[in-house]
Amino acid sequence: MQLTRRQFLGKTATAVIVAGTMAKGKVFGANNRIRMCTIGFNGQGSSHIRDILEMKDEAEYVALCDVDANVRERGGKMVEKAQGKAPKLYKDIREALQDQSIDAVTIATPNHWHTLAAIWACQAGKDVYVEKPMSHSIYEGRQLVAAAEKYKRIVQHGTQSRASATLIRDIKLIHDGLIGQVVESRGYVYKNGNRGPIGHGKPGPVPEYLDWTLWQGPSRDHEFLINVDRKKPGLYVHYDWHYFWEYGNGEIGNQGVHQMDLACWGHGRGLPVKVYSSGGRFGLNDDGQSPNTQATTFTYADSTIMTFEVRNLGSFEEADGSNCGNSFLGTKGFYVVGKGFFSYKEGKTSEREPIAIPADAPKPEGAGKWQHFFKAIRSRNPADLPVSPLEAHQSCVHCQLGNIAYRLGRSLEFEPKSERFKEHEANKYIKREYRKGFEVPHLA
Repeated sequence: MQLTRRQFLGKTATAVIVAGTMAKGKVFGANNRIRMCTIGFNGQGSSHIRDILEMKDEAEYVALCDVDANVRERGGKMVEKAQGKAPKLYKDIREALQDQSIDAVTIATPNHWHTLAAIWACQAGKDVYVEKPMSHSIYEGRQLVAAAEKYKRIVQHGTQSRASATLIRDIKLIHDGLIGQVVESRGYVYKNGNRGPIGHGKPGPVPEYLDWTLWQGPSRDHEFLINVDRKKPGLYVHYDWHYFWEYGNGEIGNQGVHQMDLACWGHGRGLPVKVYSSGGRFGLNDDGQSPNTQATTFTYADSTIMTFEVRNLGSFEEADGSNCGNSFLGTKGFYVVGKGFFSYKEGKTSEREPIAIPADAPKPEGAGKWQHFFKAIRSRNPADLPVSPLEAHQSCVHCQLGNIAYRLGRSLEFEPKSERFKEHEANKYIKREYRKGFEVPHLA
């Protein structure tokens, strides 16, 4: 049965959406276009809108949803100018998801909303593109994996490396043994562009254009904090929520999750059995909680390791040409993303020799993230996605494990199968306390 709008909008813990079904070959809208809605678009979500507006043969916007009235108005005008028709504008995601004209949603809210918004969308019969990280906690990611399967929805994660034709070819070569057994993988994020001090906060009035209760959603209720140092709506709003544990996952779960996903893809060992992370928030006089300098080591069941570093105080562009990157070290050679394959030159550790890519190594045709997403929506085949919900979940878990080890200040042992730690105190971080009516449902 379908719940009534009143039942769905009710704030009881048992309120759910009954999934609709989308038959293969369904005519989505005018000219067979997929009818879209973006949820949360002050930042990354606005790029979703711009990208999809350019794909006029594939999709059209019928709705937008944001808790900030100024953002809603700005987005509505942008879509109307591009399409010649204004989208419906929603403040409350629950109302948006009851709109039967919407086929699929993209989600670019703050991290603490990602999983609940995506699961609610799956339950409402919508396909989902959810920004990285797909979850705020280990528990949440596992529930979204289950939701995609249970409700037969297409769910694509917002990391983009796995859509690269070059990387698809090169990671397969790594897995096929071109550099021998991979014994260590490295990922790093050295970004400092907008990673300076975020300021200090104090209790103050909520801007009249912002629904603070809806913005918090699944999180516990907190006072609104104005920013006493910067001209912003508030300390958390917008963007700087990334650096508070209640709403974000720090830099390792911000830009870092892109490189983490690539590292996990190449290393190919699933989840680790041990994690250690240390660092701090250095050189910044502000109220941010997450580290801007963080080094994390993951150990796997076969004793191989993966290391990941965050440093926002500067970059190493002058050293290797990138402020974000990955490398994979094998028993016969190594691979640097963007540079290629190299062998070790015996007796001369400072020199390297290129390894030629085999002539018969297939390189698939390139396709962007939205092409993958729309193809999967039409085919109803999750294999058309560049990354599965489970693979995305495991990459996000690595970020979350690093943060938990950092916050506890010690090495932690982890059980990959149960996705739990061996000590009780660490397990407290696996699942958060939710606001009533905004609980992430237990599906797995």
